[in-house]
Amino acid sequence: MSRIGKSPVTIPSGVEVKVDGNVVTVKGSKGELTQEMDSCVTMSIEDGTITFTRESDTPDHRAKHGLYRALVQNMIVGVSEGYKLQLEVVGVGYRASANGQKLDLSLGYSHPFVMEIAKEVKVTAESAKGKAPVITLESHDKQLVGQVAAKIRSLRKPEPYKGKGVRFLGEEIRRKAGKTAAK
Repeated sequence: MSRIGKSPVTIPSGVEVKVDGNVVTVKGSKGELTQEMDSCVTMSIEDGTITFTRESDTPDHRAKHGLYRALVQNMIVGVSEGYKLQLEVVGVGYRASANGQKLDLSLGYSHPFVMEIAKEVKVTAESAKGKAPVITLESHDKQLVGQVAAKIRSLRKPEPYKGKGVRFLGEEIRRKAGKTAAK
């Protein structure tokens, strides 16, 4: 039984939820998001809360029950509050700068990376002397922010010996001892 799917979603003030067949549209102050749902999960809106029910108890339907409830919850939080992810660029000579929707990264390779960020995501890069540069991504779409952050992180993942690379702010990197520790 899906515990996540059973819990209702409350609609905050200023957020409008519309259901048109299998398509859910959520509109708020930060933007508008749409999601297509499977027909095995039905959604009902009553008194500012959304409840989800499934047509049978098969494992596939149980999984989708919790999935669509979580997706709609993320959409509502996104259009009302928004999502923010921060990445830290750790390494000697590693740099990050944002110019509009272009992110310029120098990550120790022979060439810099210039990424064109989707227009729905607001990107900023802050560099302070003596500290690692921090890239901030903000948007109303949780999936898009996570996808952009994962793409940036994949350019130079943190390595376990010195910890150099692109990591999420506050992420703990499991460090290994070098070959001098073996003696």
